[in-house]
Amino acid sequence: MKALLNEFKEFISRGNVIDMAVGVIIGGAFTAIVTSLTDNIINPLISVIAGGSATEISGLVVPGTNIDFGAFIGACINFLIVAAIVFAIVKAFNKAQEIGDKLAGTTAEEAVPAPVCPYCLEEVHEGATKCCHCGSELPKE
Repeated sequence: MKALLNEFKEFISRGNVIDMAVGVIIGGAFTAIVTSLTDNIINPLISVIAGGSATEISGLVVPGTNIDFGAFIGACINFLIVAAIVFAIVKAFNKAQEIGDKLAGTTAEEAVPAPVCPYCLEEVHEGATKCCHCGSELPKE
């Protein structure tokens, strides 16, 4: 059971999984904004323009439909709240992971940049004596 929990912890700790989860959550919240925009603002305007008789426009009411700016603004506010909460959760997760790494004594090693040919500025293999792109002799380090 402990091995399964450790494996799950490693899976969840990967950056790609966290990024994907954030994308799905933000995408779902943004979908509500788009739906509200089309259902509450664009579709009623189209029905008026396309021949819906707007004899009484008090409070932007079109016969059979309502142009509801309040619902659209509410959807935008809900999106901002969801985005702020997701941001706070990810920030807290990253901070907790950083603290855990410090306590465990493990630090992420920075990747050593690949060598670059001084003449054509293309990447070359480590230990190469000639550039595979321009054929020039590489200086010895």
